[in-house]
Amino acid sequence: MDPNRTVRKAVIPVAGNGTRFLPATKAMPKEMLTIVDRPVVQYAVDEARQAGIEQIIFVTSRNKHSIEDHFDDAPELISSLSRSGKTAQISELEAMLPTAGSVSFTRQQAPLGLGHAVWCARDLIGDEPFALLLPDMISFGARGCMAGLMDLYSTVGGNVLGVEQCAPEDTSSYGIVGKGPDVPHGFSVTHMVEKPPAGQAPSNFYLNGRYILQPDIFSILARQQRGAGNEIQLTDAMLTLSSQQPFHAHPYDGRTFDCGSKQGFIEANVAFALARDDIGGAVLASVKALVLSHEGRTRVA
Repeated sequence: MDPNRTVRKAVIPVAGNGTRFLPATKAMPKEMLTIVDRPVVQYAVDEARQAGIEQIIFVTSRNKHSIEDHFDDAPELISSLSRSGKTAQISELEAMLPTAGSVSFTRQQAPLGLGHAVWCARDLIGDEPFALLLPDMISFGARGCMAGLMDLYSTVGGNVLGVEQCAPEDTSSYGIVGKGPDVPHGFSVTHMVEKPPAGQAPSNFYLNGRYILQPDIFSILARQQRGAGNEIQLTDAMLTLSSQQPFHAHPYDGRTFDCGSKQGFIEANVAFALARDDIGGAVLASVKALVLSHEGRTRVA
């Protein structure tokens, strides 16, 4: 098997229940919550396309039909916008619309973990390397993190992980990798440890939800025992694969927001709004006023 084959497909798992955002997600998939004016999942798709991905595979579950509708044509809406002369909105919607046949959906019938969700895409991936983007993790920078992973993959092949640095005392919150020798666009991975205690981590480089994996991971996941949370863990399968194949890491030079948490979701909305030419100045003024108001109340209290 050639470990340097072109990466054409990406898996985006969207089967989670989003319980941390209840009641907002009672009738709406968490991936459809908006960062400014685009749903969370759209950012992952845009990042994959920017990196050269040709085929997107969503792993869904019940009550996720709005995600499928979002990536489908909407002739009634386009007709209505056309009658109103809203050509800019039409152009934006058309630019977001995937080409016919470039998006697929498969079901994860039971919530058995990220590893199981990835395994559910095995027949659509086939015997090819693939990208994996966790949609809750949104890249914010000059370009998306996956493009950097593709740069590194083109140099070293094998398996590639996106990483960023956290404070050393925060390693117990993340999957951490050990840093080996540098290579163009990254470094070799010597260890992978899930949530090591502070002071016992091999580095402070944490996994940021972006991966390029060889298809050999599927046979490992097929026999993978349940791990933490009684779920099939992707990290456990990657540890097994790392004993057979090399892993490298690409340090992302932007920032990743964890939109699976309320704090990260709010931070992402502020960051993306501030970066917008149309609303950035007004949002900055509003945020400054809110901070001053909050600080004033805090001092009085």
